[in-house]
Amino acid sequence: MEAAAKPQRQLVRLRGRSYVAFVFVPTVPIQDWLQEIDATIARSPGFFVGRPVVVDLSSVDLSQSGISHLLASLGDRNIRVLGVEGVEEARLTPAMPPLLSGGRDTTIAPAAPKKADTKTATKPTSLLIEQPVRSGQTIIFPEGDVTILGSVGSGAEVVAGGSIHIYGALRGRAMAGVNGHASARIYCQKIEAELLAIDGFYQTADDIDEALRGRPAQAWLQGSSMRITALN
Repeated sequence: MEAAAKPQRQLVRLRGRSYVAFVFVPTVPIQDWLQEIDATIARSPGFFVGRPVVVDLSSVDLSQSGISHLLASLGDRNIRVLGVEGVEEARLTPAMPPLLSGGRDTTIAPAAPKKADTKTATKPTSLLIEQPVRSGQTIIFPEGDVTILGSVGSGAEVVAGGSIHIYGALRGRAMAGVNGHASARIYCQKIEAELLAIDGFYQTADDIDEALRGRPAQAWLQGSSMRITALN
C-alpha cells in the first residue's frame, strides 16, 4: 500500500514595499500646534485623508499620558498615525502605534534605467514624464528634477528631490526639494494646484492668490516663506 502523500506546505510570501508618509514634528505648547493642524484642515479638508503619518517626538518631552493624549487628538481629527519616532520605547503602551527608526525623507524611487555598453551605472539627475499624471497617480523621484510634458490631474501627486517643471496644468499636489533642497522651484503653465511644497514649506489651494489661477506661475522659497508669482 502506497504511503499517503504529504501535503505540500504553503509558503508565506513576503514582499518589501515602501510608502511615503507625512512626518509630524509637534512643538510646545501642543494645543497651539494642534490649532495649526486644525487651520490646515479647515483650508484643505482632504489634505490628510488616506495619508499615513509618523509622529516625531524628538522636539518635545512628553510623558506617556501626554503622548497618549496627543495621539488621541490626532485620531479625533481623522489623522492616521502609522508610527512614532524620537522617543524612548518605555513611554509607549502596547495600544499605541509602534516605535519606528531609520526613516528617510523619501524611500521610493524608480529604478535607474540600464545603459548599454557601460560598466558603471550612473543615477539619473532628472526624470521626464511624457504622459499626463492622472488622478490617483504618484510620481516620486528624490534624485533630482521632474519634468512633465502634460498636466497633473486633481488628486495626483509629484514628489521631487529637485525642481518640478510641468508643461501643462497643475491641479494636484507638487512637492519639490524633499531632500532638503531649499533652492528647488516649481514651474507650471497653468496653476490650479491643491498643494505646493518646497523643502517642507507648503501652501494649499486657499493660500494661492486668485489672480494667479489659470496662469503660468512659479513657486520658490524666500527664507521660510513660499512665494508664488506669474511667469509672464
